[in-house]
Amino acid sequence: MDFDKVINRKDTGCIKWDRAEKIFGRADVLPMWVADMDFDNAKPIKDALRSVIDKEVLGYTFPQDSLFEAIINWQRENHNMEVKREHIMLSPGVLSSIAVVVQALSNPGDSVLIHDPVYTPFFSMVNKNNRHVYRTPLKLEHGQYTMDFKNIEKYFKTVENIKLFIISNPHNPGGRVWSKEELTELVELCKKYSVILISDEIHSDLVYSDKTCTSPVTLDESYKKWVVTLHSATKTFNIAGVKASFIVAFDDELRAKIIEVQEETELDIVNTFGMKATEAAFSSSKDWHKQLLLKLEANRSMVTNFFDTQLPNVSYMVPEATYLFWFDSSNLNIEDEKLRETFAQVGKIGLNDGLSYGPNGKSYMRLNFAVPNSLLEDGLNRIKIVFDHFAQ
Repeated sequence: MDFDKVINRKDTGCIKWDRAEKIFGRADVLPMWVADMDFDNAKPIKDALRSVIDKEVLGYTFPQDSLFEAIINWQRENHNMEVKREHIMLSPGVLSSIAVVVQALSNPGDSVLIHDPVYTPFFSMVNKNNRHVYRTPLKLEHGQYTMDFKNIEKYFKTVENIKLFIISNPHNPGGRVWSKEELTELVELCKKYSVILISDEIHSDLVYSDKTCTSPVTLDESYKKWVVTLHSATKTFNIAGVKASFIVAFDDELRAKIIEVQEETELDIVNTFGMKATEAAFSSSKDWHKQLLLKLEANRSMVTNFFDTQLPNVSYMVPEATYLFWFDSSNLNIEDEKLRETFAQVGKIGLNDGLSYGPNGKSYMRLNFAVPNSLLEDGLNRIKIVFDHFAQ
């Protein structure tokens, strides 16, 4: 697999490339923002999708045993999670899953806790479903985010009707892989205050070789009553366009509530292409996945080495997972609301601004480094142009 092949994604309806001018205000911006990769897909996935076109009528389909077997085997081999078919609920996407779980396990007017900063739709999806959102700030220690358990417990104690805590595991945008000890302490707090933990693990298969991502539900048998897991092949295998994910809930009562809302909204249906792509990803694309991780690890080193040598005064977080690089732009002395525009106009590069991930993300920018070497080198040089411009 040639991960350094440059693929022209313009004029394909690609959000990352074809909406860049509208979002960043200029046509010559290099888009390194939205979290999909500029890499070709695994051949088994493409072959599986072609088989749908070549051999089958595009009529109504149902999930076959082989799909569930692929999910079960992947979770066992990669996440130490022993899942049965009845524990799995298919869903069009992780955000759809969040909406369903919020509706199923809380009521309008209830409260939901999230980290700050964290993936932007955690706030918007909960807010759109008429729940109150509270943010518990992450602490910066030794260049990485850590959870503030005292602050979390304070919220649990003082805020009425916190029913859910949604976490990004691993963390987006910081790339942190939460330790078993941290996750255990978090679930114990959730148990103590009767809060259900929703663990979004869409990045959990993009973890670097020195770390292991843990699903909190695997840490103790009693946690199965308190944890719901969200997962998908789409992020790992760069197939976001097929729209497919799944929810894992071991507890019968939790699962029944989720299924009820899924059936009410028809959000229990995954399209034919999503099912075929997910099965092919988990069952037949393991070699591609291994090569991808090696490429991402090399790109991560390229990014950190560039910052260490060319931008030594800029602090950043070394991602333990994901292909997202979170760096601090505070020494530019630019208003947080203008950072994205500044990078676009001065450096001609499209990045995510940290403020959109929550107040605690101010001054940070997020770079997507899952690109061929030539694009990554170009993007890094554009970032340097911005810092050099304001250092004059």
